Amino acid sequence: MRSPQCKTQKKITMQLRKLFFIFLALICAGQSLAQQAPVPPELAAKSWLLLEMGSGQMLTSTKPDERLEPASLTKLMTAYLTFKALQQKTIAIDQPLPVSEKAWRTGGSKMFIRVDTQVPVDDLIKGMIVQSGNDACVTLAEAIAGSEESFAQMMNREAQRLGMKNSNFVNSTGLPDPQLYTTARDLSLLASALIRDFPEDYKKYYSMKEFRYNNITQPNRNRLLYIDPSVDGVKTGHTEAAGYCLISSALRENRRLLSVVLGTKSDSARANESLKLLNWGFLSFDSVTLFTKDKEVASLRVWKGTQNMVKAGFNNDFSVVLPKGYADKLKSEFIPATRLIAPITVGQNIGLLKVSLDGKPYGEYPVLALEEVPLGNIFVRIWDSIRLWLN
Repeated sequence: MRSPQCKTQKKITMQLRKLFFIFLALICAGQSLAQQAPVPPELAAKSWLLLEMGSGQMLTSTKPDERLEPASLTKLMTAYLTFKALQQKTIAIDQPLPVSEKAWRTGGSKMFIRVDTQVPVDDLIKGMIVQSGNDACVTLAEAIAGSEESFAQMMNREAQRLGMKNSNFVNSTGLPDPQLYTTARDLSLLASALIRDFPEDYKKYYSMKEFRYNNITQPNRNRLLYIDPSVDGVKTGHTEAAGYCLISSALRENRRLLSVVLGTKSDSARANESLKLLNWGFLSFDSVTLFTKDKEVASLRVWKGTQNMVKAGFNNDFSVVLPKGYADKLKSEFIPATRLIAPITVGQNIGLLKVSLDGKPYGEYPVLALEEVPLGNIFVRIWDSIRLWLN
């Protein structure tokens, strides 16, 4: 017969064995999780964010909603409103704009335009983007809105429309002001909108490496344009309070990543840290296109309409980003909306696509109507009402 001491030792041994297997399981689970979620780099910056443009997925971020001074990154909103004014024909690309004394006297970086002269919009855009000219920004703002103060109001209205919930603009340049602030997340929304809404303007201006005006040649301050041929933008910023900032975008094999790095300590640091973030994103993730633009995902029953069925799908190529090597573990399930009643408009949300990765939920995405279904005649509506009631 075993002694109580032997029984106690056996019990302890069993518990230790159980703890060992639990520990082993946790290690395996941790390894699996580590494989599924690549470890992002640590950057020497106050705040940063990396976005995959095709899917809109944020790949990594640190303090993306911390309010910080944007410095010359403000000029992205000035450029956005300038391109919008060109699109709406408020101004013309070859139109000469008068240079006010206020614009001429504006401090900070300049394109060196002269007071009481006129400068074509095209040159002012280059001066604003390539040379980061504050004088160019004020000239454009005054032409578009009448004054820089009115232009700042336009900037804030546009920020709200774009979903920039933690931003406030007070000038067109980014010169320091206690009421001027934004976040990495908001800047990613702005830069994404600029690239998406004005692709030709983005392509034309943001990859320029230098611009010469008034016999003065100035280089683009974005060092990545000279280091990495896949980088085609976007904008630098610097003040004492903001530190050295850079929003950069790179296109490799039809995949575009957007990096926002705020508050580094030097010009070289903002370039190095941004490139580190971009390289990590391209090396660690794959982009998988699940459905191409306007491809039918499903056909759904519609009641009380001029037709009985409506095609469901996406109005742009739908892709998701996932860790490399996991493409074969991706699955999707379409959940249709119940009882679709006409009228149905193009782009209306009529279903949900649930995506899982390796058996775990990965994301849910709205599926849209690809065609219009107007309201049917009175007889169709009455008949379908009866059938719905019986169901």
